[in-house]
Amino acid sequence: MFEVIVLAIALSMDAFAVSIGLGSKGNAKGLGLKAGLLFGIFQALMPFIGYLGGKGVLGWVEAYAGWIAFGLLALIGAKMIYEGLHEGIEENIEAITNKMMLLLAIATSIDAMAAGFSLTLLDVNAYLACLIIGVTTFAFSWAGVRIGEKSGTWLENKAELFGGTVLILIGIKILLQ
Repeated sequence: MFEVIVLAIALSMDAFAVSIGLGSKGNAKGLGLKAGLLFGIFQALMPFIGYLGGKGVLGWVEAYAGWIAFGLLALIGAKMIYEGLHEGIEENIEAITNKMMLLLAIATSIDAMAAGFSLTLLDVNAYLACLIIGVTTFAFSWAGVRIGEKSGTWLENKAELFGGTVLILIGIKILLQ
């Protein structure tokens, strides 16, 4: 279960970083709850879809499953590190609309779908794991809006770097099992 908690924290860093950027735009009244709910729901749903897809193909790729999980987590981690070193999309956002929030929720959770494949290799209950991922993302997203509202975006890139590094380390751990 420890791996699931670490995975949940790492996956939530994308949403956390975006939430910090959103909170820094001001007018954050109710935005923390909205960001938490949208990001949390999509972060819980996407790994479950990835898990189901992984279960479907596990028989065909079982001999290479560790390498596939490592590759996916390493790619996601590298992408997060890259994004942490470059400007975020939040600088271009002028108005925080419901449509824009939905698009951000989908965009920040696509990586979680690929990471859901790794759940097939962990001895965990997938339903519980996805619930933990969703609740963790809700908490980090809500907190991210509050942090961004109070202090701006100084923590945004650091969250992406941390999340990316942790995902790569989880991939290495799966590979070494």
